[in-house]
Amino acid sequence: MASTALFPSASLHRLSFAAAAAATGGSRHGLRTPLARGSRVSMSAMSVGSTAVSAVDDVLFSDYKPSSAFFFPGQGAQAVGMGKDAQGVEAAAELFRKANAILGFDLLDVCANGPKEKLDSTVISQPAIYVTSLAAVEVLRSRDGGQNIIDSIDVTCGLSLGEYTALAFAGAFSFEDGLRLVKLRGEAMQDAADAANSAMVSVIGLDSEKVQLLCDAANEEVDENEKVQIANFLCPGNYAVSGGVKGVEAVEAKAKSFKARMTVEFALQLIVEDWYKIKLCRNVFKSITVRLAVAGAFHTKFMEPAVSRLEAALAATEICSPRIPVISNVDAKPHANPDIIKKILASQVTSPVQWELTVKTLLGKGLKKSYELGPGKVIAGIVKRVDRGAEIENISA
Repeated sequence: MASTALFPSASLHRLSFAAAAAATGGSRHGLRTPLARGSRVSMSAMSVGSTAVSAVDDVLFSDYKPSSAFFFPGQGAQAVGMGKDAQGVEAAAELFRKANAILGFDLLDVCANGPKEKLDSTVISQPAIYVTSLAAVEVLRSRDGGQNIIDSIDVTCGLSLGEYTALAFAGAFSFEDGLRLVKLRGEAMQDAADAANSAMVSVIGLDSEKVQLLCDAANEEVDENEKVQIANFLCPGNYAVSGGVKGVEAVEAKAKSFKARMTVEFALQLIVEDWYKIKLCRNVFKSITVRLAVAGAFHTKFMEPAVSRLEAALAATEICSPRIPVISNVDAKPHANPDIIKKILASQVTSPVQWELTVKTLLGKGLKKSYELGPGKVIAGIVKRVDRGAEIENISA
């Protein structure tokens, strides 16, 4: 789709969403598009005045000013027992029933009862977190004042997998289409991981520049197919490095020479929040690297075999311009053009996650209140690491 300046002003942008709201009986921020029963507003079918809207300029959200945000977690936030609390809300329970038909198994049973090893697998955990996170939206909606909070959200984003959840909430695609994409994404990433001897490790206590130097030093000692890179710029003092197992082992061996230090406070925070569901060893207060319990080197070239499968699935999926900005993991910017969103999602699995930049940008633009929707409190901990004064609330399901 060509990128043309069809929305030259914010007023036209507001008019377009007013038209969408009128067509669905909702409001700009109150549309139930992510969970609507088969309903969707196509931007290509809308018009503003006498001008037909056949494309959406990708700079539509370039001047966004966030005040209230939804954050959605990524893989690693899962825990046995999640999803149980949501069953008391019919709209949330319905999502799990819909998921069963798409996935071909009882998702709630795995979420609620495990076993943990099954829930932790990439092919299960990604759909499980996606569904549970959107169920949390319905849990919030059912509370007094919950709909008002949902209506107030003017920006959203998600950590890796969570970007799909954010796009579903913002109405870029339906709940069902999003789940099909997430299912395929998990399968493709698992297959790519199985085809390579790779790993991820969290480096704690170093700034990003020193972590890059650490990667450079490790890469000098390994073959090209074992090299490592920063895969997740999570938050100050915590960066995930991905690559071949030998490269990761070199990072672990060299890390202490960089004189990183895990503070007692941060170590306790990791334990309390159970970030990435890692098990810290007994000498946790001396450790500066923690191997992550994931299938392989996510967000690196090791995931390239998954890209073509994602591209094909995305090409066959109807994606609309989101009704609110969705911040991309790849460049920490919002995108409105559906074709660009598809390209971003395909490249996301091989691109470093710019989560620290995303959070800093949102806070720098004036974000006042945010909510983490879904299992765990990983994102709340990250936001607090970036800014202790940031206001964030967890809505679980």
